[in-house]
Amino acid sequence: MSCIETIQSYAFRSLGFGERLLPRSDFTLCEQVTLIGSGMIWNVYFGVCALLTGFFLATALAVAKASPRRALRKPAEWFIFLFRGSPLFIQFFFAYFLFLSLKSVNPFFTDFTAAWLGALIVLFLNTAAYTAEIFFGALQSIPKGDTEAADAYGMSGWPRFRRIIWPTMLRLAWPAYTNEAIFLFHATTLVFFSGFPAWQQRGDALYYASYFADKTFNPFIPYPILACYFILLTLVIVTVFGAVNKHLNRHLPENTRPRLKLRMNLIR
Repeated sequence: MSCIETIQSYAFRSLGFGERLLPRSDFTLCEQVTLIGSGMIWNVYFGVCALLTGFFLATALAVAKASPRRALRKPAEWFIFLFRGSPLFIQFFFAYFLFLSLKSVNPFFTDFTAAWLGALIVLFLNTAAYTAEIFFGALQSIPKGDTEAADAYGMSGWPRFRRIIWPTMLRLAWPAYTNEAIFLFHATTLVFFSGFPAWQQRGDALYYASYFADKTFNPFIPYPILACYFILLTLVIVTVFGAVNKHLNRHLPENTRPRLKLRMNLIR
């Protein structure tokens, strides 16, 4: 099978299209690159969906944590503490067995035990907690002059939040939020180790990389391929978030605009 035929057969295998059976022997480099790339579709799915939905929950949590009302502040504080204080892998473990228990009570929760939904919910809640803490810190750092100027113009309530507080919060938090987005996409590899099963042997990128490593007894080909895919994905994230950061700070002089600084995340 030529490389072109391999790409046609396996490029979308992780989604259920193309060849149903995995290659068994005589693995080529093209097969490994194609199948691991096919699995990356799921990693991108987990990361994008969790990031988009988590952004809005994080905004609500940050505002609630900054609220003077105890009934709003305390639940937000405990939610953030719970998901930031426990390892993501443990959250996967408990969520899977929770959904299994709910599934035995009501068949409505059947899909929650699948990786495409159950693991996504865990990632969504986890990134919402981390992002909420970033946004909360940004809310605390908003210059008083901005809010005083809004008060002087007679702004209050939703108009004040939408036009002054929220844009300033995003501008201050965006560099740190960029790092959180990168860490989230890297954390999607933990779905492979969680209890959530891959659907009909159609898993994420680490699933295919582990398959080739087990079959060939040589991890020094599939895992570097996987690393290269995530490096490329990181470059895409940095480019997109850098463009958004430039847009958020377009009103500032060029020499005073904050730069994105990537920091290593030693533990999640």
